[in-house]
Amino acid sequence: MSPRRRLSTSLPQLFGFTSRSFRSLEFPRKPLRPSNSSGESNLVHGIHVFHCPDAVGIVAKLSDCIASRGGNILGADVFVPENKKVFYSRSEFIFDPVKWPRAQMDEDFLKLSNMFNAKKSVVRVPNLDPKYKISVLASKQDHCLVDLLHEWQDGRLPLDITCVISNHDRGPNTHVFRFLERHGIPYHYLCTTKENKREEEILDLVQDTDFLILARYMQVLSGNFLKTYRKDIINIHHGLLPSFKGGNPSRQAFDAGVKLIGATSHFVTEELDTGPIIEQMVERVSHRDNLKSFVQKSENLEKQCLAKAIKSYCELRVLPYEVNKTILF
Repeated sequence: MSPRRRLSTSLPQLFGFTSRSFRSLEFPRKPLRPSNSSGESNLVHGIHVFHCPDAVGIVAKLSDCIASRGGNILGADVFVPENKKVFYSRSEFIFDPVKWPRAQMDEDFLKLSNMFNAKKSVVRVPNLDPKYKISVLASKQDHCLVDLLHEWQDGRLPLDITCVISNHDRGPNTHVFRFLERHGIPYHYLCTTKENKREEEILDLVQDTDFLILARYMQVLSGNFLKTYRKDIINIHHGLLPSFKGGNPSRQAFDAGVKLIGATSHFVTEELDTGPIIEQMVERVSHRDNLKSFVQKSENLEKQCLAKAIKSYCELRVLPYEVNKTILF
């Protein structure tokens, strides 16, 4: 199956870290018993995140919900900010899907959600639920895109890549094009100009996705695009935000004589490079570094930072907090 290339020469909310109090609860693990005569276990891993007004007994009810169906909690993180009547939690548990069918699980957690007037209650069973459907937008630089594709190929990211969209035309003999062709992933080249970002065509291509990944896509998505898409978009910025926003942050950092460079993965909002931060990574530099070594170190950070952010997002570790922050469990 050959990637579909669309050529044109025409000109034409989920999410901060906090310095407030943090409580982490670890529940004792129970011995697991095999569920069949062959000695293999039928237990399945589940994840649940919860965000609601704070109240007495939430943890007890969450624990009882899982235990009453024969599930066993492996670990739970709870965060209740000081002087704010709000509760956040993320729980990991194991269960027997025969004793606790997936549909029943949704119903049980929905009852809890209604009981505590939850703002967010999401349960995911990685081995049973569909993989996240995503599209990747990229420009000329390949390093983040290539790393993402290899992470996906090795099974380290629970993604179903529906297509790759780019404003850079990659020929059929390029590494990226051959990789996509080999794996049956469509490649859409959309030539963009300052006057025409081809956003309507992009929206048509990504309408059935769960979220988008910008792997060094060097085009600013408009407010209209964000309002129409209405799902999360994860971006990687080659700088340690909030410093060095906008274009060429490596050059900005080099000229400023910084001693630490970084990369920031964040959610996309209408204001450029100001969305809620998911992940940041840094590396030390010195007067011995030149601009080329700055860029090389920055690119390595970008790949790692983006991959970790995507993994955290897929594992339900990222929750919205206040106006423009995230909680990262």
